[in-house]
Amino acid sequence: MDIMKPKGNSKHKSYKPILPGTKDWPVVQLSKNRKNFIKRVVEETLVGIKEANPGRQELREELETTLYRERLRIKENPWRVDPSDDYRFWEKVKNQLVELTVEQDAREKEEDILRRVVTRYAHEIAGNFKRTRYRLAREIVKFGFARLLNATRVKRFGAFFRNKYTLRDKIQIRGKVKQLRKLAKQGTVVMVPTHFSNLDSILIGWIIHSLGLPAFIYGAGLNLFNIKIFAYFMNSLGAYKVDRRKKNAIYIDTLKVYSKLAIEEGAHSLFFPGGTRSRSGKIESTLKLGLLGTAMEAQRSIYMKYPDGEARKIFIVPVTINYNFVLEAPALIHEHLKSQGGEKYYIESDEYSTSYNMIKFLIKFFTKGSDISVSIGSGMDLLGNYVDDDGNSIDNHGRFIDTRDYFVSNGEVSIDRQREEEYTRRLSRIIVREFHRINRVFASHLVAFVAFRIWRKKHDKLDLYDFLRLPEEELSISYDEFKEVFSRARQAVLKMKTQNKVNVAAHLKGQLDEVITLGLDNVGMYHSKRPLLRNKAGDIITRDLNTLYYYHNRMDGYDLEKYV
Repeated sequence: MDIMKPKGNSKHKSYKPILPGTKDWPVVQLSKNRKNFIKRVVEETLVGIKEANPGRQELREELETTLYRERLRIKENPWRVDPSDDYRFWEKVKNQLVELTVEQDAREKEEDILRRVVTRYAHEIAGNFKRTRYRLAREIVKFGFARLLNATRVKRFGAFFRNKYTLRDKIQIRGKVKQLRKLAKQGTVVMVPTHFSNLDSILIGWIIHSLGLPAFIYGAGLNLFNIKIFAYFMNSLGAYKVDRRKKNAIYIDTLKVYSKLAIEEGAHSLFFPGGTRSRSGKIESTLKLGLLGTAMEAQRSIYMKYPDGEARKIFIVPVTINYNFVLEAPALIHEHLKSQGGEKYYIESDEYSTSYNMIKFLIKFFTKGSDISVSIGSGMDLLGNYVDDDGNSIDNHGRFIDTRDYFVSNGEVSIDRQREEEYTRRLSRIIVREFHRINRVFASHLVAFVAFRIWRKKHDKLDLYDFLRLPEEELSISYDEFKEVFSRARQAVLKMKTQNKVNVAAHLKGQLDEVITLGLDNVGMYHSKRPLLRNKAGDIITRDLNTLYYYHNRMDGYDLEKYV
């Protein structure tokens, strides 16, 4: 396993770029041909929609459904980042559709409306990567974060301007680094990380640069572009926009075609297969299949284009991001509980949607000195088979296999949507398994799990929502009791580590009291109401049981409840 490990103030291993210059990056080539690429997206999307809606009535219903949902979005959920002409555009579509109701043969005009809608969507989605802005954004991230590290770790005048500490003192990269770099030379990498925080996109962007990889394209939620500081970095680091409010088929088809064609063109891609940030704090257990399926389609399309030649292979690389605390945790768990509990749960507004709040968080984050760990999993092919460092697929019996064979019917590569959907479902299950296997357990994760389960066991006759309403004064654990249970849970986790079912931070193996203290100090450290702490008597208490539930959920799926 490749490890990039901080060693005091010594220099860290640096990775040379795998391509000599940015002009050779696939994302740069895509950007150079942006106009033609968008045109290809439009044309392929139109072909697919018209094939799926061959009759006039079917196409009209698709357009009317899209119009209805878009007008509802504009009325009930507008965002600052929305185009200024949003209302006017859809009003014009409405008026044109009304006029066409009296015409007998309107298919051609309806297809013209469809083209304008798809073209608008394609331009909304398309990234606008620029090499100069990428370099500037990269240097701003390095400079700003490094200065925060120095100013907070070296408490004296002038520390802000020194270079003593770097991001690699803060962000630990673990896992199959060398393999990832090799695969990115041989084929197209699709990186699929877990998703907990709005910081994830910028963090992964820095990781990609740090490992000497070309810039990846990635789908960033349009909501991030509401925050000006995020919008700049997103636009500069290869992002294309994903508007999760738009659930109509025309938009979704356009988005999928954009992703598919970009991967076909060799652009290394990143998307969060959970679809959005984990509201519950759990590692994703089910994945969105849409964008994941575009990689499957791209691989089949590449094999069809090169029936006899050397087709470029697509590799899936799972990644887990491990934080001690998540800025948005209170808001996310409130949203999760509301969606699950309906009228049983009342939500209060708690959003972080301004540049000021985000900058304030970054300062707090670095001041507190909490580390981040990024775990890079083993590369896989589109069928979920592991690949070796040369990109060769290996089945469960250790035999080399040719993934082209999975797309062959009657002796040739063919389109089979049902078959590819099943492959995508299989791949998603394997990615979920890999997320749990490479997840790196922090002391903060385990103390949160143990405390919550002890209290839950003592009040097991209450349903979850009644339990979460318990007054804080009823929730206290003696340190000795907590220590005993924590010790059992830790032993179980360390045993799972030997079985390759999970990974652990090195600090989890330390002296028991020190590990517990470290976990308590770090869990939810940013929040004004601490989810877990010790009182003056030394007992374990909580100031926010809901947020503790969020952090407890990180260890869900490992069957640790039986040790509490």
